[in-house]
Amino acid sequence: MPAQTDHSPPQRTDRRLDLDWIRIGAFGLLILYHVGMLYVSWGFHVKSAHLLRELEPLMLLLNPWRMALLFLVSGAATRFMLGKYEVGVLARRRSAQLLIPLAFGMLVVVPPQSFAEVVEKLGFSGSYPGFWLRHYLAFDQGFCRIENGRQACIILPTWNHLWFVAYLWLYTMMLAGLVALVPGLAAGGERLLERALPSLLLLIGPALLLGLNRFLIFPAAPPTYVVVGDWYQHVLYGFSFLFGFLAARSQALAERTERLRWLALMLAVAAFLAMMWLRTQPPGDLRRLAGPFVYGLDQWCWIVAILGFARRHLSRSDGPVRRYLVDAVFCWYIVHQTAIILAAHWLKPFALPAGREAALVIAITALCCAASYEIARRVGWLRPLFGIAADRRKRLPASGLQPSSASTTSS
Repeated sequence: MPAQTDHSPPQRTDRRLDLDWIRIGAFGLLILYHVGMLYVSWGFHVKSAHLLRELEPLMLLLNPWRMALLFLVSGAATRFMLGKYEVGVLARRRSAQLLIPLAFGMLVVVPPQSFAEVVEKLGFSGSYPGFWLRHYLAFDQGFCRIENGRQACIILPTWNHLWFVAYLWLYTMMLAGLVALVPGLAAGGERLLERALPSLLLLIGPALLLGLNRFLIFPAAPPTYVVVGDWYQHVLYGFSFLFGFLAARSQALAERTERLRWLALMLAVAAFLAMMWLRTQPPGDLRRLAGPFVYGLDQWCWIVAILGFARRHLSRSDGPVRRYLVDAVFCWYIVHQTAIILAAHWLKPFALPAGREAALVIAITALCCAASYEIARRVGWLRPLFGIAADRRKRLPASGLQPSSASTTSS
């Protein structure tokens, strides 16, 4: 890939503190969401003995927009990195930041999830080392059972929750290629976005696009998480990533989200209530025609509301807590689902009440994530495996000056 760069005047590399807090909050919600997956009626790698259907409306509140928001923030992070590095350097750095944790995660972090799954769903009685060597690393596709009249097999090896990292790398490389071919893409795209989405169009335009994606593409290509053919999610997350990239430095778009925050929140609540009502209706034209567009409005209005309120209240909110969590959050993401699944698997024989079990799962998960980060950040060779940036303090000049704050990053 040629190392071309935009020759426009240097851009500011200030942190977007509001985006930092959104990223931290979104990953925190993701951990709680995956704990919730233990208790709802939808499929998951392991399940609690307790079924809590009252959780499902809350899960449905988060589900349409939670990952799209993360991709949007990640796109913004890529824009800030482009202000620091040539595009070829950015592609190499981002590949190391994402592919090393992805490979390590698939080889070491994720396999215990698959082990707990085959034990609970298929009654596997072998040891974990034997499973890892003779089944997981051997690409064994023989762990199957009949679900809803169809044979369902557990894919080994797998990336499970780390699909986000793989998709993020893919979108970053595609964008890097476009920027290499069109050096003025970032600045030109930002201006185009500002002109195309004035005032209420910032709410209506993207919501309509997401609704069309749900109406046209979702029925033919529902989510698969295997990259190839996953067209519904590529449109949703690719658009979110690109929007974040183009809008990251736009003062005009940021101000519009702030002005629209209350309207976006009211529309988001209304769309959510309409979506829940549609779920109670019998299958037919109403659900088929209106459902996707209500869903798209719900997706986008929650995102705009969050962006607007964060800009209003968190743009100047800084301190050691934010700095610590920004560095820690990707490591927590890598570890969290394995900790959740193993905690639930180990606690199941105790037959605890649902509230006590969930509280212990959350506590064990938080402890495992915190311990993983505290250990990994102190061991140089572990840092890249867990997505932790190199310790810049070790590269300081003899003057002892502290490093300046880096531009926003996200993974």
